[in-house]
Formats: sequence, structure tokens, C-alpha cells
Amino acid sequence: MRTAARPDRQATARAVRRKANRPGLVAAATALLAVAAAPPAPQDWTATPAAGRPYAYLEGPAGSVLQDTLSLTNPGGAPLTVRLTGQGAPVSFAEPTVTVPARTRADVPFAVTLAADAPPGEHRGTVRAEAAGREVRVDLRLRVSGPRLAALTVEDVRFDEVAGSLRYTLVNRGSTVLAPRLAVRAEGLFGTVLDRPERSLQLVLRPGERAARTEPWPDPPALDSVTVRLTATAPGAAPSTARVRAAFAPGPAPTGATVLLLAAAGGVGHAARRRIGSRARRSPGGATP
Repeated sequence: MRTAARPDRQATARAVRRKANRPGLVAAATALLAVAAAPPAPQDWTATPAAGRPYAYLEGPAGSVLQDTLSLTNPGGAPLTVRLTGQGAPVSFAEPTVTVPARTRADVPFAVTLAADAPPGEHRGTVRAEAAGREVRVDLRLRVSGPRLAALTVEDVRFDEVAGSLRYTLVNRGSTVLAPRLAVRAEGLFGTVLDRPERSLQLVLRPGERAARTEPWPDPPALDSVTVRLTATAPGAAPSTARVRAAFAPGPAPTGATVLLLAAAGGVGHAARRRIGSRARRSPGGATP
């Protein structure tokens, strides 16, 4: 009896072990099926200028429409939807969204419209392609052809007594982008009352652009007749100088008599300076006798 019962216990143990292992086998099979059913991850798709160029280069006159082609390559096993945009330049696409089939390259034309007032010279932009959570940027280099003319003027100079400042306007009258510099000098009845050497204004003016500026002058003379000269320069442009006269006197505003007095004093001072200069020129070696 004891011998016959032993095989039954062994068979029961094997059956228990098979039942215990069954959930693990089911879980493993389920995981394998899930992996097989999941779509393949997109491989590294590319966006480049056509013909394998490192960047897109376009050249033409202002107001023209320039065309090029972007190559999108999808090496994956599923279609890839790519969204196209432009940045820093007026780029347009026939379709802003393109679906590229699996293991296929799609050549997508695009156009860049240059503004009619675009200055001659080099310009930059970017073509952006976005798909599958990744963005690829293609460098876009533009050259606007045409004559390059640097021309800068300083205009509308006046003295603001209330604010204690000089106000003026810089105008880019050429076809290139300018970085203006400014020098300020004021001559009173008996000499220089303000002298600020040329310095950068940390300003960039595009062709046709105007910029109203303020030059602080918090400590003008209390009693004087002054001629202020503002000279603006920029690389490649001829200097431009504008002048303004200002009369300073105690009180809210100079009276007519004060203005006449300052004008007369100015004439005397000017004549005295001319006499001194004339004597210096006549003396040997330029020395005053």
C-alpha cells in the first residue's frame, strides 16, 4: 500500500509545478506578442539640400523669388510625416506637411521671396523640418545682388532745454546696413564748451530706416551763445554734420535784449579769435609776437 501511493504523490507534485509555471509562460508569450505588434521605431531620417550640398545658397536681386529643393529621406519601415517651416527668411512651401513613404526619399521644392527693399549683401535664414519628435535645421544663405551704397545723414537737431539734451534723427539713405557713430562738439563765445569724441551708438540702421536719438547735455553753460555740431559717420559712408545754435541765459527764457547782447558778444569773440589767428599766421614759425 505504501509503495503504490508514492507514484501518486510524485505525479501530483509534477502537476502542481506545471500549474505554477503556466502564468510565467503566459506572461512571456504576451510580451513577445506585444513587441511583435508594436510599430517599428522611426530610424534617423534626414533633411538636406538637394544634391548633397552642406547648405542651400540662393542669389538674386531684391524683389525676386528664388527657388531650391529640400531632400527628405525616410529609411524606416513606416511612412513619416514631416512638417516644414522657415525661420529668419520668407520661405514658403507648396505643402507645409509632407508624408514620406517608407524607405523613400522625397524632394520638396521651396521658394524664398526677397523683399523689394532688401539691401544688397549677405543674409541668413533656416529651413526647419520636424518629425517623430526630432527637428532638423538646414542652413539657408542668401545673397541679394545690386550696387552697395553707404549713405548716412543726421537731421532735425535741436536742444531740449527742459530735458537738458540734444535731440536728432539719423537716416540711412543708402542700400547697406549701417552701424552709426557720433561725435558732438559745441563752441561758445570764448571757446569750446562741449567736446565728445566719436563713439559707437550700438545701433543698426537698415536701408531707409530712421532713428530718433537723444544726446544728454545736463550741464550747458549758464550764459553763452553756442553752436552745436553733431557729426555722424559709418563705415563706407561720408561723414554727415548738422548744426544748431542755442542761446543760454539765466531765467526761464532769454529776453530779446539778452539775445542781442549775446550776439554782439559772439561777434566780438569771433573777431578776437580771427585777429589772434591772423597774427599767428603772419609771425615767423606761426608764433605770436
